[in-house]
Amino acid sequence: MELLAEREQGLSRGLTGRQLSMIALGGAIGTGLFLGSKFAIGFAGPSVLVSYGIGGVIALLVMGALAEMTASHSTTGSFGAFAEHYIGPLAGFMVKYLYWSCIVLAVGTEVTAVGEYMQHWFPAVPPLVWVLAFSALLLGVNMMNVKVFGTLEYWLSATKVFAIVAFIVVAASLVFGGSESYGFHHYSSEGGFFSGGFTGVWFGVIVAIFSYLSIEMIAIAAGEAKDPGTAVKKAFKVTIVRLFLFYIATLALILAIAPVSALLAGGSPFVTVMQVAGLPFADSLLNFVLIVAALSAMNSQLYISTRMMFSLSRGGHAPRVFGALRRNGAPVNALLLSAAGVAVAAIVYAANPETGFTIMMALSMFGAMSTWMIIFVTHLFFRREHRRTGAALAYRLPFYPAGSLLGALLMLALLVTTLFTEEFRMTLIFGVPFAGLVVVAYFVMRRRSRGAGGPAGGPDVVASGAVPSAATGVTAGASPEAAATAAPEGVSAESVRGG
Repeated sequence: MELLAEREQGLSRGLTGRQLSMIALGGAIGTGLFLGSKFAIGFAGPSVLVSYGIGGVIALLVMGALAEMTASHSTTGSFGAFAEHYIGPLAGFMVKYLYWSCIVLAVGTEVTAVGEYMQHWFPAVPPLVWVLAFSALLLGVNMMNVKVFGTLEYWLSATKVFAIVAFIVVAASLVFGGSESYGFHHYSSEGGFFSGGFTGVWFGVIVAIFSYLSIEMIAIAAGEAKDPGTAVKKAFKVTIVRLFLFYIATLALILAIAPVSALLAGGSPFVTVMQVAGLPFADSLLNFVLIVAALSAMNSQLYISTRMMFSLSRGGHAPRVFGALRRNGAPVNALLLSAAGVAVAAIVYAANPETGFTIMMALSMFGAMSTWMIIFVTHLFFRREHRRTGAALAYRLPFYPAGSLLGALLMLALLVTTLFTEEFRMTLIFGVPFAGLVVVAYFVMRRRSRGAGGPAGGPDVVASGAVPSAATGVTAGASPEAAATAAPEGVSAESVRGG
């Protein structure tokens, strides 16, 4: 495992535990909550609270499994590197590409939503203008030092966290203020609490998983944390409490203020509730929050997809150019490739303007759900290895192995369910062939590596057998130009080359 961590050296360790928590919140509190929750309500009605509760339990198990493994091995490859080490090279190769694809597609979903939100204020300006403008802005931020990213993401996330807390306070005052117009009687109207039946609750879990997606970002960001072990354990505990509070509490209040029919007839349930309450300037205030939330989620997702591609390159699983670093430690080439989701989203929305969001959500779900399932399986292998060696764990997840087994089975069941849900049918239709291509690509790269006289492991090791320097992340024998490109801030190219 030390070799896997060593090959990914060179990134700056500039993130604090507080910033790690905000990165996870930034990714998880975005379009999935503010817009995706509407689709979940459409499936389950008021019992969407049960759906998000089930999804929250699965998210809790995922975070616990990752906390255990990350406390023992903090590396940018994270669960991809864990799967490679504890299960096998193919598993690591697959989970990295599946996760990278899902986050790249999620980036496109968020930025396109921003273009739609800006129409509220500037209806005459084409949404594509805002898509390109905000994409360029966040690409610029991610090209800077990780401290700049961490600071911006902290304040973006803090802004929407403050907005959600304010929403909870206002909504609670309406619900418990004595007005007969608002209250929990809405739960039993229009078909009752379980108006969507068991299938509706179960379908709602799929949307809940999409909403919680990105909590696993903490494990990847730990590779750039100042004190990974301490920061990760603290961030995991804080994040899961906040997510439960923000999702369950806000949805419970939303459903108590407006009937399901009104929520489904509007856009974002948050905006609909404020319109029902008749608060002045509520639509503009909420629109601002929606934009901040989407930009924050996109910022986090760009960061994570870039680090995953960097890890793939350093492992010999992608062209070496994507493993290069700027002097400030930013993997810019990997960043530019990871921005491809913006182009995909633009094409999808141009062809399907009415259903573009659900299509993008369905496409990204395969990689997300497969990744969570593999994380659970990896945790089982991780525990088995530690039991064999007798090594002590810095952090221990309770309910093992039942928790990991239950989590893996639930994720598999949800994946199969998507095939029987019209809105998510594209998940497996797109995902299974894509997974097949990833497997083929693995064996092709492995054969080429062996044919070229490379290591027997093929793409399972650093390309051409090179090992990155622990100080700089530059492979031995790298050209002076590569050394100059990858040298961290404050380190000269001559010192990187060893001369």
